[in-house]
Amino acid sequence: MNPNRVVFHHAPNSRSGSVLMLLEELGAQYDLHVMNLVEGEQRLPAYLKINPMGKVPAIEHRGGLVTERPAIFTYLADLYPEAGLAPAFDDALRGPYLRWLAFYGSCFEPAVVDRWAKNVPMPAMQSPYGDFDTVMNLLEAQLAQGPWMFGDRFTAADILWASALTWTMGFGLVPRRDVFEAYVARVMARPAVVRAAAQDAALAKAQTLAAA
Repeated sequence: MNPNRVVFHHAPNSRSGSVLMLLEELGAQYDLHVMNLVEGEQRLPAYLKINPMGKVPAIEHRGGLVTERPAIFTYLADLYPEAGLAPAFDDALRGPYLRWLAFYGSCFEPAVVDRWAKNVPMPAMQSPYGDFDTVMNLLEAQLAQGPWMFGDRFTAADILWASALTWTMGFGLVPRRDVFEAYVARVMARPAVVRAAAQDAALAKAQTLAAA
């Protein structure tokens, strides 16, 4: 039995699709627990015992629970070092890699949610992310180094960010800048990502047919 095998709690057509992409890129062995968000399965007692937040994605491994995408991405990429998707601890890129994984949760998503909710922006000094335009401009400048977030080095961070931009641009929450769209297209064309997207679409279709 592979000690690295994980249990992956997933729902199609959700943020957890990015973790499915990462698992495929890593060549990881995992057991898939699929839930239907429309039916509210993520809020049922059985799952709340696993993740009291009632959210996906979540993974279980060696008796521990990992939630929040930046944490999941860090954990999984380190769990499979042979895949080369995480800079090693003594690699100069390790710090920037962790920075951009954290930047997603601490700056990008709060900025996008505030914009979506039409919240009155806080003064930049008091805001956890500064301001929306600065977040977008910093991200664009980083991705412009291309083809990947860290130039020629493809990492787990690329899957997280390409997935985030796909969703947010699709809903009109993030401007469709040329750099963003070209970057997303490159990541989404990777064979493992294509496989994961097809698997997610099949899961979503099965849930739709079951509800009909």
